[in-house]
Amino acid sequence: MRDCVSPTMIHRLILYMSGYLYRHYLVIPVEHIATVKDLQRRTQDYALVSHMLNVGQMLLSRDAPDSINYRFGFHQPPFNSVNHLHLHCLALPYIPRWKRVKYSSLGPLGGFIEAHKLLDRLKP
Repeated sequence: MRDCVSPTMIHRLILYMSGYLYRHYLVIPVEHIATVKDLQRRTQDYALVSHMLNVGQMLLSRDAPDSINYRFGFHQPPFNSVNHLHLHCLALPYIPRWKRVKYSSLGPLGGFIEAHKLLDRLKP
């Protein structure tokens, strides 16, 4: 990953900060889960994604309080570039602006899924 700082570990999650946006964190579970397609409608998967989202929200509210907006979500196959589940925590605006395409939903084709929509899908 370009412009990343050393990873930090917190509550069985690995945190990276990337230089693509005003603030861009990746929240990654230590346990290997390939993609969002491997998550199921069950308590443990719902709790994992909720925990990842809570950590991401805490990081951005602490480190990017002046951001105009936040986005939290996951890339879905076949548009994911890494086969290990990771939550993108984005403090907007996008820099450069064309980067927003990378974090757009493509409906039934996949693309980017907002964390809250994934949680709705996983709710037991």
